[in-house]
Amino acid sequence: MTTTIIEGKKSSPALRSAAAASRTAFSALLLRDLTVLKKGLGIFILRTLIQPFLLVFVFLYVFPKIGQGIGGGGGASGESSFATVLVAGVVALSIMFQGIQAVALPLANEFGYTKEIEDRVLAPLPVSLVAIGKVVAGSIQGLISALIVFPIAAVIHAPGVHPNLTVHWPVLLTLIPLSCIMTSSLGLFLGTRISPREIGLMFGFIVLPITFLGGTYYTWTTLSAIKIGGFSWLQTLVCINPLIYVTEGFRAALTTATHMQLYIIYPVLIGLCALFLWLGIKGFNKRVLS
Repeated sequence: MTTTIIEGKKSSPALRSAAAASRTAFSALLLRDLTVLKKGLGIFILRTLIQPFLLVFVFLYVFPKIGQGIGGGGGASGESSFATVLVAGVVALSIMFQGIQAVALPLANEFGYTKEIEDRVLAPLPVSLVAIGKVVAGSIQGLISALIVFPIAAVIHAPGVHPNLTVHWPVLLTLIPLSCIMTSSLGLFLGTRISPREIGLMFGFIVLPITFLGGTYYTWTTLSAIKIGGFSWLQTLVCINPLIYVTEGFRAALTTATHMQLYIIYPVLIGLCALFLWLGIKGFNKRVLS
């Protein structure tokens, strides 16, 4: 609010527009989330690193050292091929986990015993923008996790086991933000649909199947070999999994391995962003206003 002087007299206070107030409140909420992230940066990094580090360490360092076959056999060639597949899968998996953890888990607490969500929705902005702020903050954390994880997935390997990486920058630079928004929107959807006391079940019944059927350890194209009566049932089934499009997209961005076509990946990811964001905002409004 500001006041102006006209001919020695005070005029009536000039109120900020609703749009300006919303922008200020949105920026403040986002800054608050980033400040909390900065204060807990050590925990964030450990949470981001532990799973991809163990995956890469066990599959690409320990297994070759002890002679345990990986990549369907094939000796050093098979191991390098598997390393190529796994690097893209690990980066995609990290973004997926970070998007869900950064949005769904805090929402469970804020809708639960802390009731912090009540303070947020009192800010002078539409309730839907509070939900979008959650998605933006989660997307930023997903981006940071990708930057942290990629060097580990690309570097830590046993001698003679090296991924065949070829970075396609236009694909990579467009895919990362799109994937971060999609996974954070998924986190918003899950966080508003699952009650706080059932949030633990989310990992067993939703996140775990998404992980193992999301193409982390294999390419989507190779699933065509699994058939019943000539029908590639598993390759078709995993298409309902949002993670498969992220992993296949990163294979297109980082490797020369066979992958799903980009003209399928991009429209589906954009559609999933819109769908999860719409469902998430709808569920957020319902939880807040109920």
